[in-house]
Amino acid sequence: MSSPRPESEPPMHTAAVTRQVTPPTEVRTAFALWLTAVAAGAFETALVLGRVPADEIGTGLVVRLTVFTAAVLVALRMRSGARWARLALAVGLGVLGSASLVVEPLRYLLDGGSPADALSRADALDLVFGASRTLHLATVLTAVALMFRPAANAYFRGRP
Repeated sequence: MSSPRPESEPPMHTAAVTRQVTPPTEVRTAFALWLTAVAAGAFETALVLGRVPADEIGTGLVVRLTVFTAAVLVALRMRSGARWARLALAVGLGVLGSASLVVEPLRYLLDGGSPADALSRADALDLVFGASRTLHLATVLTAVALMFRPAANAYFRGRP
């Protein structure tokens, strides 16, 4: 039999309890959008693999898989309230990642290409890739915006 605790000593289980707060809708939705962006990126990678010579696949694939894995892991931390993760997603994928998604189409337009010409020459794979890239970019931009809404800001401020 154990001896009773003095009343001033808190029960053991309360010391180990951490505050569990459910993320607000904005954060949960942003998390789902980050996963959707990663899925779109993986889908685009699969589409591109069919058009790239086998000897050029290695490094690009390793880089993409590393980015996808890191994005999911950081998004998980963001969902749990890590402020650094929110910032990493916003800057790393929201700014730099978005730039990488639009640089090729912008270069095409700056070189005198037109959307009508691109569409007239596009095959089914190009159209599917374009639709996925559009979804990808929209999910990233929306996720970033949601992570900085007032309810999300309050959630991240309240986290240790």
